[in-house]
Amino acid sequence: MTSVATVVETEFGDLKLVRRGKVRDVYQIDEDRLLIVATDRISAFDCVLPTPIERKGEVLTALSRFWFGKLSQVSPNHLLTIDIDEMPAAIRQHERELCGRSMLVKRTDVFPVECVVRGYLSGSGWKDYQRTGEVCGHKLPAGLRDSEKLSKSIFTPATKAETGHDENISEEQMADIVGRDVMESLRDISLGLYQEASDYARGRGIIIADTKFEFGRDREGEMILIDEVLTPDSSRFWPVDNYEVGKSQASFDKQYVRDYLESIKWNKQPPAPELPPEIARATTARYLEAYELLVGEPL
Repeated sequence: MTSVATVVETEFGDLKLVRRGKVRDVYQIDEDRLLIVATDRISAFDCVLPTPIERKGEVLTALSRFWFGKLSQVSPNHLLTIDIDEMPAAIRQHERELCGRSMLVKRTDVFPVECVVRGYLSGSGWKDYQRTGEVCGHKLPAGLRDSEKLSKSIFTPATKAETGHDENISEEQMADIVGRDVMESLRDISLGLYQEASDYARGRGIIIADTKFEFGRDREGEMILIDEVLTPDSSRFWPVDNYEVGKSQASFDKQYVRDYLESIKWNKQPPAPELPPEIARATTARYLEAYELLVGEPL
């Protein structure tokens, strides 16, 4: 796939925009299908930054396609195609903006929770553990260290927020939102997806410390995997060779951007600052390296 133009935002008069998220623009094509466009926007600390990350939308789309295919026996998913030539004419006429960064998908009724799985203690989970000894209702052993591998992966759901911060919740709280049977099904599917992906990625030189999945119910009533899956935006990817417990890790994800923003003492309130060109370029390089390691060929 060749490189495509950098895209910060899309707007098409002949396509119906139904949602503009932190990274994705979503269009309704008909009653049964949506077009998800991964832009090159990047967010950190709940703010969209003014600096785009070149090729980011390409990586998110291509890596999601890879994982949807690889994990299809664990869970069905919403992907119909990312091939622009297989999409309706209304989409094909915007090929320049959409090629390489768009997924035509099944429309679903989305469950209003993030299905997060953690295999390592990091991020908000590490902060919760330091404060309470627990993560989302899971009591963990005393004395664990930053980035330590958990003896068993844990399901730690969160509320969904288009703007603002997702809030960690317990399995019981999730059951109150979606029902106990649905919670248990989504938990078990999420843990299965994480285990399959984590085992594969480790053999390719990447630790998946944690990740989030999203699910919806399709027209036939089946629960299916939706949105993006196992990308540097939705996961913590650490290089196996550099992993060392007790400290924050080098990463292939947007932690590099977060670390820069922390270093300049930004107050994490809008407007977000511009990223220096070298930080943006290095972030693109990390996303592309993650893709190449996982898929086995350059994008």
